[in-house]
Amino acid sequence: MTRSAADDREGRRRRARSTSAARVFWREDESVPHSDDRPSRSRELRELYEAFNAREIDRVLAAMTADVQWPNGWEGGHIEGRASVRDYWMRQWAQLRLSLTPVQFRERGDGRIEVAVRLVARDPGGSVLAREEVRHVYEFEGRLVRRMQVEQ
Repeated sequence: MTRSAADDREGRRRRARSTSAARVFWREDESVPHSDDRPSRSRELRELYEAFNAREIDRVLAAMTADVQWPNGWEGGHIEGRASVRDYWMRQWAQLRLSLTPVQFRERGDGRIEVAVRLVARDPGGSVLAREEVRHVYEFEGRLVRRMQVEQ
């Protein structure tokens, strides 16, 4: 067997393992085979990305717990609380024009939601500084975002 055929077979095995019942991927046009809140949670997260891109900061902050834990992906470290997130985004938006597009959602076995996101960062003049795909992992408290982490 050639190396590419072996790699192909291993890739199929990995994809098959990742679609177990506890690890379901869904996209906007797919339904989730359970009646719990996963479809609405993905829809709500998609709406929050739209609000972020439109700079509707109050709408996004309202979906977070008062003591939300948030990564400071721009300067490094983490911040806590809605007021700190607001300050961080205001500083960031003064220097960067970010566009975040969620492309895939996955529920992890522990109930957190992982979102594959296409990120485009531009300088204030519109020149592209970065294009990459990142993974945002959300933890909830009831219907509110309690914590978000970024994974590469």
